[in-house]
Amino acid sequence: MSLLELKQAVSQLSKRERTELQAYLIRLRHNTPEWKRATAKRARAMKAGKRVSAEELEARIARG
Repeated sequence: MSLLELKQAVSQLSKRERTELQAYLIRLRHNTPEWKRATAKRARAMKAGKRVSAEELEARIARG
């Protein structure tokens, strides 16, 4: 199945089905070694007292 076919199939899904698909894709992304390493690095930084300001958090969220 091509990417175009996938996009067309997704456009036919109900809102509930698209929400489930989105959650599934997020879980896939979070199951990568890169994501796990980055998360562990952030956790270590927070334990070491390095926090993020509200402004920095908003900027990170805006960047995606």
